[in-house]
Amino acid sequence: MGRRARDRRRPQRQERGGGDQAGWSGGYPEIVKENELFERYYREQAVVPAAEWDAFMAALREPLPATLRITGYKSHAREIRHCLKDRFFAELRGLRVDGQEVEMPQPLSWYPEELAWHTNLSRKILRKSPQLEKFHQFLVSETECGNISRQEAVSMIPPLLLNVNPHHKILDMCAAPGSKTAQLIEMLHADMNDPFPKGFVIANDVDNKRCYLLVHQAKRLNSPCIMVVNHDASSIPNLQIDVDGKKEVLFYDRILCDVPCSGDGTMRKNIDVWKKWTTQNSLQLHGIFCICDISGALELADVSSELPGLKRMPGITKWKVMLKDGQWFEEWKDVPLNRQTQIRPTMFPVKDEEKLKAMNLERCLRILPHHQNTGGFFVAVLIKKSPMPWNKRQPKVHQKLPQRTGDAEVTATNADDGSEDTAEEPTLAENEESKKMQESQNSDTEQSKKGGVCGPPPSKKMKMFGFKEDPFVFLPEDDPLFEPIQKFYALDPSFPKMNLLTRTQEGKKRQLYMVSKELRNVLLNNSEKMKVINTGIKVWSRNSDGEQFGCAFRLAQEGIYTLYPFIHARIINVCIEDVKILLTQENPFLSKFSSETQKKVKDMAMGSIVLKYDPDPEKPDELQCPIVLCGWQGKTSLRAFVPKNERLHYLRMMGVEVFKAKRKEEESEGKTEEEGQYRAAQTEEGMDVEDKEHDLVTKMEAEIGEESSHSPVESSAMEVENKIEDLGQFSKNNNNHVSQESKDSDTNDVKD
Repeated sequence: MGRRARDRRRPQRQERGGGDQAGWSGGYPEIVKENELFERYYREQAVVPAAEWDAFMAALREPLPATLRITGYKSHAREIRHCLKDRFFAELRGLRVDGQEVEMPQPLSWYPEELAWHTNLSRKILRKSPQLEKFHQFLVSETECGNISRQEAVSMIPPLLLNVNPHHKILDMCAAPGSKTAQLIEMLHADMNDPFPKGFVIANDVDNKRCYLLVHQAKRLNSPCIMVVNHDASSIPNLQIDVDGKKEVLFYDRILCDVPCSGDGTMRKNIDVWKKWTTQNSLQLHGIFCICDISGALELADVSSELPGLKRMPGITKWKVMLKDGQWFEEWKDVPLNRQTQIRPTMFPVKDEEKLKAMNLERCLRILPHHQNTGGFFVAVLIKKSPMPWNKRQPKVHQKLPQRTGDAEVTATNADDGSEDTAEEPTLAENEESKKMQESQNSDTEQSKKGGVCGPPPSKKMKMFGFKEDPFVFLPEDDPLFEPIQKFYALDPSFPKMNLLTRTQEGKKRQLYMVSKELRNVLLNNSEKMKVINTGIKVWSRNSDGEQFGCAFRLAQEGIYTLYPFIHARIINVCIEDVKILLTQENPFLSKFSSETQKKVKDMAMGSIVLKYDPDPEKPDELQCPIVLCGWQGKTSLRAFVPKNERLHYLRMMGVEVFKAKRKEEESEGKTEEEGQYRAAQTEEGMDVEDKEHDLVTKMEAEIGEESSHSPVESSAMEVENKIEDLGQFSKNNNNHVSQESKDSDTNDVKD
């Protein structure tokens, strides 16, 4: 049966809300933003000062402002900020869209260096308004390059409070969609002169499909220090590493845990919460939190002096428990027998004043929506002082672990949405040093934060999810593949070739990836117990035509900033005018470049090259950040192998107008198929399987934004789930990263 026939027989989907769409928006009924039980609950708990109640409720009924964050570890972050402030934001001044004046974007006062901004511009207005098309194109392009991240303001807080250093080993337990993970990666790369920080981020998520969204976020940052894994956070295995030839337990220095929550604080973006809110959500989550009766193993940290400019409320020490029918209980003794399965003694405040004082509950952070026009949020920063009382079987470790003077190690336990906080063995290794971790959740609710089940978690077996990934195969020490690469690029003797890996055990190696020494250690010692979805950055791609020039592998733009410090040959320093030619022309003749560049390439053999631009401090009007590009030198031409959005990024930073250029490019797409294929081969970096999921992931990400994966509240946009399903199937078919690496044809071949 043909598709048209099938479509005729398929029943048509009716719009939600019936046939009469008057008074409806986009086919969806207008949700009344009222909930008497919600208001009663928060009023009586005194979470919000009485004088601020009206402002609190008014803020909840307003749409959540759009926020963006400039990635902070890249050397050109300041250039992007300058471009935003002086060019795009300036053009918004006095602009009116649909009769409403556009408010000027403002920096978040508490985020360092004006690297985070918020605006009242909705995504719909940005996408549909002709006056904002240029600005919207800029945001989309820079987001795809990894230079800007769309992220809710309150979501940016937890990583900042962790005080991450480049040597820290970090576990992000419930990481998807990955915006906070990206912040952690940026912090590891605070020193741009160090391509391989000693620290790393292991980013975990229980949802196999959302792991690929996490991969997409992380890969934008081109870091060799990130690994994405797929486990139930409540049963993450103890990992081991090799230390001086001995197997030792891996201790984390920091742990970020975006725990399950009731979703109260998301009302401004998840409007279904208004009609579905009930205390039952938080009552059900009570059993997976643990603060009380842990013999001093955990201590709430005082972070009141952190993030100046951030308005926050302290945690509360007195509260009542309310059932979903609105019935209140002030003490456990008041709870009737038939309700004691729903309400537990640990849900009530501690009566012992000394013990209550020792818990320091006021050190928790509560972010209220009306204070700085944000979502609601709760953050607890915990320091681990000693092993948890139920972990009687301590892992055997050698006492030769490196000492960290004045620095705390980190451990914690956590559960993901819909699961209990349980483990078959100690979830994470214990350590005698102080350990710092952080819990954060998108909620301003009460019961789920006030105490938990005061005892050891029950046993829970670790489960594997999704399909089997391709192996991570490190190059042997004597692999003949590496010698011609080393000679061709004159790699420094310090180059860590042992960190090179592929994703195929048989056949011709198409791509070479690289991880840090520390992540290599983790991979080699935990391959059987850990499901790794993705790690490493691509540094070389096979190019069969390159063999005749002495090297079968050309440089990949994705990993050039990691490789560059080790390369001592085939580097051409270019001026800013040369860079503009390289990025605006597909295959420019050598005669178009400066005389200095022509002299440098005159005696250089054909093949892959590095193109380096260094800023001139005596010319402050020019781009003041270095640029490193991958290129190819032919007989009569010189070209750059840089993805389209990255090209546009660099051109914007140099003040080149790219908006019209993109329009012309779109118009030119009507050329013949042969011309299109040729242009793609000439202008874009060779694509492996992972690149093919890019458009689908980006489209899905733009719609779901930073919505928490842990909220039990249903989304009203069913198409989001469908897109996630599509992504999961797509990823499965393509086996993520380079599952068909040994089977694919040479798509990276380059001819002059």
